[in-house]
Amino acid sequence: MKSAKSEVQVDTPEVRVTEWRLAPGSATGHHIHQLDYVIVPVTAGEMTIVAPNGERSRAQLGPGKSYFRKAGVEHDVLNETASEIVFLEVELKP
Repeated sequence: MKSAKSEVQVDTPEVRVTEWRLAPGSATGHHIHQLDYVIVPVTAGEMTIVAPNGERSRAQLGPGKSYFRKAGVEHDVLNETASEIVFLEVELKP
């Protein structure tokens, strides 16, 4: 599986904003979120979420339909669709 592309757009003592681009067939790689974060979808799409135990679930994204998660989330995020998925990850620093 190809690696997703990421670009840090803002990085201050308060917040880090990263744009993620997942081409069809790409993945973020397994990771643990060290900070609370907000996801702001730029495109519509369906992500496949893979938990550490291998359990798979799907998440629907809608442009501008943000959601919040607490630090400690552990997963891999895959794009198993035919369209690019783009979202902003806003990490909230303590």
